[in-house]
Amino acid sequence: MTGVKDLMHKVTHIRSPSGSRPTSPTAQPTSPTGSRPSSTISPAPSADGTASPRPTAPAEDMTPRMKENGELETKSEVKKRVAAEKKEKLKQEKEAARLKKEAAEKAAREAADVDYSADKYGKLPLVQSTERTGIVRTQFVNLSEANVGQDVTFRARLQTSRAQGAKMVFLVFRQQNHTIQALVQVEPELVSKKMVRFAESINPESIVLVEGTVQKPLEPVKSCTVQDAEIKIKTLRIISEAPNLLPFSMADALRPADSAEGATVALDTRLDNRILDLRTITNQSIFKMSSGVCNLFREYLNSQGFVEIHTPKLQGAATESGSSVFKVSYFKGNAYLAQSPQLAKQMCIAADMEKVYEIAPVFRAEDSNTHRHMTEFMGLDMEMAFEEHYHEVMETIDGMLKSIFAGLKQRYADDIAVVQKQFPHEDFTFLDETLVLHYTDAIKLLQEAGVQQGTPPAPIGDHDDMSTSTEKALGVIVKEKYKTDYYIIDKFPIALRPFYTMPDPTNPLLSNSYDFFMRGEEILSGAQRLHDAPMLEERMRAVGINPDDMKSYVDGFRLGAPPHAGGGIGLERVVMLFLKLNNIRRASLFPRDPKRLEP
Repeated sequence: MTGVKDLMHKVTHIRSPSGSRPTSPTAQPTSPTGSRPSSTISPAPSADGTASPRPTAPAEDMTPRMKENGELETKSEVKKRVAAEKKEKLKQEKEAARLKKEAAEKAAREAADVDYSADKYGKLPLVQSTERTGIVRTQFVNLSEANVGQDVTFRARLQTSRAQGAKMVFLVFRQQNHTIQALVQVEPELVSKKMVRFAESINPESIVLVEGTVQKPLEPVKSCTVQDAEIKIKTLRIISEAPNLLPFSMADALRPADSAEGATVALDTRLDNRILDLRTITNQSIFKMSSGVCNLFREYLNSQGFVEIHTPKLQGAATESGSSVFKVSYFKGNAYLAQSPQLAKQMCIAADMEKVYEIAPVFRAEDSNTHRHMTEFMGLDMEMAFEEHYHEVMETIDGMLKSIFAGLKQRYADDIAVVQKQFPHEDFTFLDETLVLHYTDAIKLLQEAGVQQGTPPAPIGDHDDMSTSTEKALGVIVKEKYKTDYYIIDKFPIALRPFYTMPDPTNPLLSNSYDFFMRGEEILSGAQRLHDAPMLEERMRAVGINPDDMKSYVDGFRLGAPPHAGGGIGLERVVMLFLKLNNIRRASLFPRDPKRLEP
């Protein structure tokens, strides 16, 4: 019977001629399309008693399938196949879910990174004066806590930037010697992440155009000159982009030379890259004060009835000594760059101009590589006729200088404070009644202090010329004894003065001449001039000058000239000593010395 059953089982599973498989009595009917209907789960009743649909699950295909050898799968093979298919299906479902999730996350990221600020940042086209918007531009000097809430537009340089995570960047902008903090922060529909990244990527020293709102910082911004206000940026555009690499950073350039932390910038490096160096807030303040010295010089002398003149800088002969004059080719002959406006000033006095002054370059062909000498500097010169005594002129100069000192302290207090951060120093001091020392009295102070000079060092003689170190030593003595950085020395030895200096009437070894000092260094040299032609010619011959070589100068005195005196100040030296910059080149815009003709 068993064999009959096996035979019958095989017969019932033989395919029909059409290739279809006969159904078993228990097989489920196929749908009109030929596919098997999926099994269903009876709906469960809802809360109101009606049936609610339930999700349907696909039925597992447990029907044996024909293997490659023509035999049908066994039950265990069917189970394995179904399990494998189920596992593969779950794998595919998981992969599909993963891809769907990633797509959703990507869409969310893209939605979050939508650049809704694209029109609020970027590089502006080249400014070619095509239009004028009339928008008022703000200056940092006018900003404070009082402006909180106001919208402002300004042009400035980017000094530094510092990212605070991915959604905020702090910026420091600079206008001349004023700085202010600003921030760009992600804000829905206003500031995008891309705008923040753009702000972070701008090269330092680039010039930008900014629109923003003034707000109060969480705490005072001590690193900026504007400490009680900051800018919340709305738009940020580049006007002129700086290169990625600079010769030095502003942070290094602003660091004191004796700083123990961080890199410092050598003076030669600064001067080789002077344009970049001049951008520091320290240098901006230095040259504002340099301009202030000239303004104060003019104001005081104008108030005293002086007239500003402009004298030639090409001259036919040396005005002081041939060894310190620059000779230049002048058509078929030679000319000389003016060592001072001395002769022209005196000729103006002989022309009855009474009181004159000039601010102009002075040239000295001296191979002096010191901290206080240059081959070209700005001279502040003045000359005036007097009635009875050359001290009338000395007192006028004294009043002028004290007016400059007081004016600098009053008008430029903030600039002085800026410079002091990089060049720490005590404030410049001067007395209401200026200390005036006779030359021999100044020498006596040095002798009493045991100061020596020369090689080998030796005591100073009563009529010896003071060296630079000796002058500084005197400055220390005077400051300690008289509590002043400013004083005058009168009655210099005649041998130490130019040929046009008037000798002292009682002591032929001395002269009616004076020097003014700041912090132990000479800033002005002046004297009563010879106004008598025969006496002038005699002095010229005594120092080896042929009066015929300076005939036009001497002729002015033959025509008659009033007694007069004057002096010349070195602008850069005054600024250097007032601010204690330690090197005159720091007070010169583009210094010229024996080793430098550029930039």
